Amino acid sequence: MDLQALLHNRHLLAVAVAWSAAQILKPIIYWLINRKWDWGWLLTAGGMPSSHSAACSALAVATAIIDGLDSAAFAIAFVTAVVVLYDAAGVRRSAGQQAHVLNQILEELFSGRPIAEEHLRELIGHTPFEVMMGTILGAASSFLVLR
Repeated sequence: MDLQALLHNRHLLAVAVAWSAAQILKPIIYWLINRKWDWGWLLTAGGMPSSHSAACSALAVATAIIDGLDSAAFAIAFVTAVVVLYDAAGVRRSAGQQAHVLNQILEELFSGRPIAEEHLRELIGHTPFEVMMGTILGAASSFLVLR
């Protein structure tokens, strides 16, 4: 494998910039809302903006710019992005809401009794707004990197 070619891949560079920007913005946005730092947001899924949406939209836009809208590569990137965006706002968000309800049931059921509780991760999906902002960030990152 040609590592030099991989490091100069403009598609991957656009994705890396979008993903990194989204992850860096998460603790900043958390601080703006809660007025306290939580550096764990640098490495977590979920939250604002969606890094999955940013990465997939960056790849689709970069592919459109580099390879053209009529390329098979763009079709693959676009369909993959649509599936990921739908999953982020739909399936993963629903799973997070179910985890929240299950955690509430556990707290009510076992309140006052010492048990080994393991809370389920509730923030595994995104609101449609978080997905939209991640998508915009990804597209903007591609234009910034490639223009």
